[in-house]
Amino acid sequence: MTIGIGVLVSGSGSNFEAIARAVQDGRIPEAEVRLVISNRPGVGALDRAKDLGVESLVLDPALFPDRKAYSMKIASEFRKKGVSLVCLAGFLLKVESGLIQQYPGRILNIHPSLLPKHAGRGMFGHRVHESVLGERETESGCTVHVVDEEYDHGPVLMQARVPVLPGDTPETLAARVLKEEHRIYPLVVGRLVEQIRKEGNTSGRSGRG
Repeated sequence: MTIGIGVLVSGSGSNFEAIARAVQDGRIPEAEVRLVISNRPGVGALDRAKDLGVESLVLDPALFPDRKAYSMKIASEFRKKGVSLVCLAGFLLKVESGLIQQYPGRILNIHPSLLPKHAGRGMFGHRVHESVLGERETESGCTVHVVDEEYDHGPVLMQARVPVLPGDTPETLAARVLKEEHRIYPLVVGRLVEQIRKEGNTSGRSGRG
């Protein structure tokens, strides 16, 4: 049984590529990245999808009457492709309840800090690393968590820690954290794929739905 993975992106998509390559080289066995959806055209993630042979789709939220309709369209497109697990990879929109209800416990996100620190609305990318440096933290890292209806919330599945070094800039810290993101995100995805396979329920709506 091959488990279908869907990915939501807004930018360069390096974490999407890390997951896709882990699938393609067998580190995440019996899985397939079936669809990448971006809320923005022309982003690097779409180029990565083309290079990796993964189907992609741009869905502009401005073309929908509200975010609920937008989230249900995302769910519908993932359903068409048999997606059982959704991964956020630099997706900057808040995930609405409609999509969460379609995939309870099966939407993952990675955040570039040690949650619950440096999180919440507007905290993404270099803003997170600027916050870490501004607070004079001695360590930072990244967190893979299950998505719920709050920003950067939901059960933590794995964290990786990195030191904050003297003279660090947001760019140097970001590079150190990103290396760990690319390491742990595929690990967590692989574990959840195996869990879904054991449950034998690929519908997204598990026992909670």
